[in-house]
Amino acid sequence: MTLAPSRVSVLPLLAVAFTVLAWASAFVAIRWVGHSYSAGPLALGRLLVGTAGLGALLLVRRTWVRPDRREWVLLVLCGVAWFAVYNVALNAAEQRVDAGTTAMLVNIGPILIALFAGALLGEGFPRWLLIGAAVACAGAVLIGFATARASVTSADVLGVVLCLVAAVTYATGVLAQKPVLRRIPALQVTFLACVIGAVACLPYLPALVREVAAAPAPATWGLAYLGLVPTALAFSTWAYALARTDAGRLGVTTYLAPPITIGMSAALLAEVPSVLAIAGGAICLVGVALSRRRSRPARTATAA
Repeated sequence: MTLAPSRVSVLPLLAVAFTVLAWASAFVAIRWVGHSYSAGPLALGRLLVGTAGLGALLLVRRTWVRPDRREWVLLVLCGVAWFAVYNVALNAAEQRVDAGTTAMLVNIGPILIALFAGALLGEGFPRWLLIGAAVACAGAVLIGFATARASVTSADVLGVVLCLVAAVTYATGVLAQKPVLRRIPALQVTFLACVIGAVACLPYLPALVREVAAAPAPATWGLAYLGLVPTALAFSTWAYALARTDAGRLGVTTYLAPPITIGMSAALLAEVPSVLAIAGGAICLVGVALSRRRSRPARTATAA
């Protein structure tokens, strides 16, 4: 039984690695599928596919914990903020901003998570977290400046604003999700949030039906990929890891997604952010590295 602690520590790490890779690929897939699907219908289609996939996984697990009233409130907040508003805002942003720049801007979300977690979940405000947040914010401002200078055909100010909306709703969803995971299994939490998000996006159903009929088959397969991998599987592995570590420190690991997204975008879409935007993303990564530092414990007068 000596392997149990190692297994417990390795599984969340593997879950986070899969999540980061899947979410990085989602930025590229959204950019590509967005040529055939508009923001709202794309979000609804992705959530419907994700709901079906998560429901199938839940049937296999056959575990269900009845949420109480407080947990339902948090689940609704998570579903509406993270699964509905986030997806619509992200899809709309990627119709104006390239995938790599979008990933860098949205990933100020982990810093917001860490700050909100300190205020709302009692995870505290370490000095290096605040320093890292300030540096990451400066990087985000630089990305916004670089994006605003770009031509209207590749980016605009509205796209930057939509990225920031996605970042805020992402952070809100994670913070709402964290307390629910203390009692309810991660898979069930993700399924319920996905269902709630899909219900919130149902007004887009008529447009989705029209666009599915008109879209080429590869774009529809891309939509199905977004629902199954970055939604059903990656959100489940994220919730699994979140239930086993604090929200602030897990959130900053997603800063690995932007460089992966930039590489995928360059290879698959022939899109690369401007040099100034990449510099801003690098500053954001420096901010993340600083936020992960731990302050040295104060020396005590008592000898060990």
